[in-house]
Amino acid sequence: MQHKELGIAVVGSGRIGSLRASMAAAHPAVRFLAVSDLDSDRARALAERVGAQFHSGNNLEVISRPEVNAVIVSTSEHEHVTPVLQALELGKPVLVEKPIALNIEDANRMIAAVEKEQGNLRVGYSRRFLKAYLLAKEHIRLGRLGQILGVTTRVYSTRASMFQILQRSPNATPVMDILTYYADLVCWFLEGNPAVEVVAHGQGTIFKGAGYSADDVTWAILTFADGAVVNLGVCYILPAKYPSFGMNDRMEILGSEGVLLFDGDHKEQLLYTDRGIPHTYVPDHRVDMAFLSSFPPGEWALGDFWGPLADETRTWLDHLSTGRPCIHATPEDARKALEITLAIQQAVKSRKSVGLPLGG
Repeated sequence: MQHKELGIAVVGSGRIGSLRASMAAAHPAVRFLAVSDLDSDRARALAERVGAQFHSGNNLEVISRPEVNAVIVSTSEHEHVTPVLQALELGKPVLVEKPIALNIEDANRMIAAVEKEQGNLRVGYSRRFLKAYLLAKEHIRLGRLGQILGVTTRVYSTRASMFQILQRSPNATPVMDILTYYADLVCWFLEGNPAVEVVAHGQGTIFKGAGYSADDVTWAILTFADGAVVNLGVCYILPAKYPSFGMNDRMEILGSEGVLLFDGDHKEQLLYTDRGIPHTYVPDHRVDMAFLSSFPPGEWALGDFWGPLADETRTWLDHLSTGRPCIHATPEDARKALEITLAIQQAVKSRKSVGLPLGG
C-alpha cells in the first residue's frame, strides 16, 4: 500500500468547505493545506481556525500552488465549473460538492476534461456514506433482494433550512439541492439499469410568495429500463420550529426476493431543553426540541466532527494517500443524478412525461 503525502486546496470557505478543511487539517497524510474564498476575510478566518499554511481570495492561486496535489471544490453550485476545470488541467484530483453542475453542458465539460487529462474527479454525494445506505448497497450487490421492482423515498425538512439555502443561491430548488441525493442513491442501487421516463408534479406557494422560483412540494415517478418504478418526493416547508436540523427521510426498496425498509426521521433521538438549541445550519435560529442526527453532514461532538461528510472526506483522502478504492460518485454518476433532477423540474413545468436521456 502506498503512503503519499498530500497538499490540499479547499476552494470555498463556507459551511461545507470549512468542515472539509477541518477534516483535511486533521488527516495524517495532509502536510500542506490552503483555503480560498472570493471573500478573502472569510478565507483568512478559516485558515486561522484550521491552521492552514496559505489562504487567498483568488481560487486559482491556491489551486496552482506547487505544494497542492489535490483540490476540494466547495463553492456555491453555480461556481463549480471553473475551479474544477483548472484543477483537472493541472493534473490534480478533485472532490466537488453535489450537484456536479446546474446544467448538462457544464457537466459534460467536466467529464470531457477528465477524459482529456485522464483525471480523477469525484462528487460529494455524502448520503452514500450513511450506514443504512451503505448496508443497502451491500445487500443489493449480494443479490439478497433479487430483482429490484420498485423504490419509494421521501425527504422532509423545514422552511427555515430552505430559506437559508435560497439566501445563498436564489435559484436553488429542493429538487436540485436535496432530491439530487436520492436520485444518486437510486441510480447507485439500480446500477446498470438507467432511468428512461419521468412524470412529476409540484406545488408552490410559500417560497414563490417570498419571491423565489422553488416549489414547496414535488413528487416524481421514474421508470427504469427494466420496468422498475421509483417514487421520489421532497417537501421543505415544514414549520420553521419543527425539531429537525436537516433531512428526515424514509426509503423502501422492494425486490422480487426481499425488501429493505429505512426510517430516517430521527424521532428516536430527541433532545428538549429550556435553554434552547442553536440550529446547526441556520444562524440565529433556535429550537427547544431537536431530532438529533438530523443534520445531514453530521455533528460536532467532543472536539471532532462525526457523520457522513466526515467519513466521505476522510475516505477520499485515504483513497488519494494509499490508493484504496473509494465509493464516491463518479462524474458520470453525478451527471445521471443531474439529468434526473432536471427532468423532474421539466416535467413539473410542462405537466408532461419527460423521456431520458434528455434530448435523446
